[in-house]
Amino acid sequence: MSDLPTLVVVTGMSGSGKSVALATLEDLGYYCTDNLPADLLPDFVRSVGREAETPQKLAVGIDVRNRHQHLSRIPRWLSAVGALGFDPRLVFFDTADPVLIKRYAETRRRHPLSHRGLSLADAIAQERQILRPLRMLADAVIDTSELNVHQMRRRVTTELGLGDSELSLLFESFAYRRGVPGDADFVFDARGLPNPHWEPRLRPLSGRDPEVSEYLDHSAEFGEYFAQVAGFLDTWLPRMRSGTRSYVTVAFGCSGGRHRSVYLAEKLAAHARDRGWEDVATYHRELD
Repeated sequence: MSDLPTLVVVTGMSGSGKSVALATLEDLGYYCTDNLPADLLPDFVRSVGREAETPQKLAVGIDVRNRHQHLSRIPRWLSAVGALGFDPRLVFFDTADPVLIKRYAETRRRHPLSHRGLSLADAIAQERQILRPLRMLADAVIDTSELNVHQMRRRVTTELGLGDSELSLLFESFAYRRGVPGDADFVFDARGLPNPHWEPRLRPLSGRDPEVSEYLDHSAEFGEYFAQVAGFLDTWLPRMRSGTRSYVTVAFGCSGGRHRSVYLAEKLAAHARDRGWEDVATYHRELD
């Protein structure tokens, strides 16, 4: 990376890991925003640049949800960003079609082009056609077909010259009914804790919401569970630092993967940061 203030434009196929990339950049101190209309790129840089403490590292997510005629003009707007004194970099995330189809089947999310009445395979093919000029323009292309979340984070830091040798920690939440994550190093079962799902006002929320965290924090069972798990991880995670190991995944499961497991992952990630761990991320399989 140059010494100039940086703008990283994250783009690519839907389901290829762009949200993981933006979360990684945010963890590394970038000011991030997702789904920015492409024509607002120069205005976004100008607006942030007016702040008293101007961030030197910006990142935006731009993808097929944009107006397609705007995507074709991105080179012009990147040039305008460069004229504002920023070093713009375009990073394209790609994934093989069969892997994308599998990921959509696992998450049950809708493809951004599905509103056109297309099958998933046709929507992916059309998206690839629309984004082809951006892939050709990209400063870096990252293929995530064979990468897990940890490896995606490592590739982002490597491609942007931000990597270090610190052990990377991922705190992940999941629903047991959809299986335990295959790459988890530690798995903790939260199904014995009080379930916010049975509270009508909390059911539509997630473990990211303060109402859910307040409900769980007032539970004696949750306090005891958290203290025991935190103590275990405080003891054993430092012992996993080695020259041959680059990441550890700690997974929390509950029935739906929305409340208890999500809050535990977020709370333990915050606890790890407080304990001095630098490369800490969260991933919520049933939400992200």
